[in-house]
Amino acid sequence: MSSTTLVPTSVPSPASAGRRAEAIHRFLVKPADAGIAGSVDGGKLLEWIDKVAYAAAAQWSGCYCVTAYVGNIHLDRPIVVGELVELHANLVHTGRTSMHILVSVYSTDPTRRKPVQTAQCLTIFVAIDDNRRTVEVPQWNPTSILELERHRQARARVSVRKRIEEAMAAQQYTATGTAPTSILRFLAAPSDINWGGKVHGGRTMQWIDEAAYVCGADWVGQHVITSYFGGIRFYRPIVIGHIVEVSARLIHTGPRSMHVSVHVTSTDTHSDEPALAAHGLAVVVAVDENGKARPVRQWVPVSAEDQALDAHARHLIELRAEVERFTQATDVPADAEPNHFRVPMP
Repeated sequence: MSSTTLVPTSVPSPASAGRRAEAIHRFLVKPADAGIAGSVDGGKLLEWIDKVAYAAAAQWSGCYCVTAYVGNIHLDRPIVVGELVELHANLVHTGRTSMHILVSVYSTDPTRRKPVQTAQCLTIFVAIDDNRRTVEVPQWNPTSILELERHRQARARVSVRKRIEEAMAAQQYTATGTAPTSILRFLAAPSDINWGGKVHGGRTMQWIDEAAYVCGADWVGQHVITSYFGGIRFYRPIVIGHIVEVSARLIHTGPRSMHVSVHVTSTDTHSDEPALAAHGLAVVVAVDENGKARPVRQWVPVSAEDQALDAHARHLIELRAEVERFTQATDVPADAEPNHFRVPMP
């Protein structure tokens, strides 16, 4: 999670000095990875995405990196225990101190050979030094057809993402709202931190997913699954011993979906002033025994604040429709596909 941006220091190393713009993680899904619904939940998937994206960002920058933004992740199909998962993190754009990392998630029964893309997610990391000052990163230039196409798509998202961030930041969440809410409250534990000594972004996103689940399940009275995450922005780090409060609030219902806005705050135990650490939107759906989405009870906004947030959710749906999906590797034959599907048959 990024802290306040200061004047960046420079990195003298050129981008051509043997730096890698890709990281790949591959593993089997264990029973401990499954969520309440029996498959891997959105929070666990986001944790995996955060780790592989960090690896790509750290390799490219040569520095410690923090998660600044995670946006527009659609969960296309569930991942179940025993499947082989492969996550590809590819650099698609660099700013002065930031790296835009596209993570593509593939999963399959290991006895089969056909890859299935499960999710696709853009993350933004910022490089920092030991004093938590932002650091300039080597600039990346696309070379292949796939890289050129994804670079164009990443640049096109910048303006849309700014509009989404501004729209989310402009909303008011006060006690006058009457919408269903759920609050999780706990201490940040040593097991929550990463190698930098702070709670890692993936763990925070798992908390966001859990709070959204509680809010959605409470509203419909049955299990729900997360189908989309968007606009997850990190504002300040959370450290061990901080009191963490994750507040989820229903802001809109569709025929089969619930839009839940989630705020994460942290408070030093020696202070009474909570500070916003992260904010994001989750869309959850109710599912039947066959895993198919089913109609949900509709929520009717009552107060002026409720109506404003409902309109805000509808506006975000319109903005998301402007975002072009990143080109898949399989759409460009000359570029790499998931490694474990290219093992020759004996």
